Amino acid sequence: MRVIDSHTEGEPTRLVLEGAPDLGAGDLAAQAARLAAEHDGFRRRVLLEPRGHAAMVGALLARPAEAGSAAAAIYFNPVGALGMCGHATIGLAATLAYLGRIEAGVHRIETPAGAVSATLHPFTDPAAHRVSVENVESRRHAKDVAVAVEGLGLMRGDVAYGGNWFFLCADAPAPIEPAAISELTRAAMALRDALRRAGVTGEGGAEIDHIEFFGPADPARADSRNFVLCPGTAYDRSPCGTGTSAKLACLAADSRLTAGALWRQESVTGGLYQASWREGAGGGVIPTITGRAFISAETSLVFPPSDPFLDGIGASDGA
Repeated sequence: MRVIDSHTEGEPTRLVLEGAPDLGAGDLAAQAARLAAEHDGFRRRVLLEPRGHAAMVGALLARPAEAGSAAAAIYFNPVGALGMCGHATIGLAATLAYLGRIEAGVHRIETPAGAVSATLHPFTDPAAHRVSVENVESRRHAKDVAVAVEGLGLMRGDVAYGGNWFFLCADAPAPIEPAAISELTRAAMALRDALRRAGVTGEGGAEIDHIEFFGPADPARADSRNFVLCPGTAYDRSPCGTGTSAKLACLAADSRLTAGALWRQESVTGGLYQASWREGAGGGVIPTITGRAFISAETSLVFPPSDPFLDGIGASDGA
């Protein structure tokens, strides 16, 4: 299986070029559902140890439905399929440029959450690129939702959509610093479990599978620092593209960030996105997220039938 690895502000993406299952054609959301339901072994082999790790996000190229699209992609992590992934879209654009398939300019990319545009900025290093992704329309669903969390008490936050569903919480139980990652992870998992028990969901009962804590940042560098727990047990090393999109929707709804104004979002590990928004047709916002992606490996994954860990190490929940 031929893959190219990249990272976007520290968060890895593994693009599968050859050896992926045939998911058919048509609706990408349906293809993503087939990937999750029928090809669990593929996901595990590509992303879990010993060939991957819990934080890795996979992407595979699908057949674009529109003739003008540069690519169509289905994203997945060690837990299952993702509707959209901002950092992986940046990584995808950088990888396509590295392969010589696209050049600097604006490119349409289809995802299960909808079509987005990726602007590849001119860059002198062929293995590094700066990319701006104009994401799907994002919106806040509920404001100041309170939930009782075991061991942490009452926590409040907003429910918002940025391509995935988030609970955005300023009540971080620890500073947003690398030394507190384990504590933040445990708290985010407890909060996610509490949301499930309390029946707090996104629109139409959609599961809230991303938790986002916020804290102050060095104002000379960023407007905010965040910690994002992705589906499973891994945290996002980047500031999270869909999470930053959800944050912009909340800032816009509270009149704290005007259209076109710059928001600098820093991750717990120091990755940095620049972001802004414009009005969406559906009452939400259209976010633009800019970050850097770097090619890290060109690899052929080998799967010997006698390998006792052929299907990966770890539970299906990404543990």
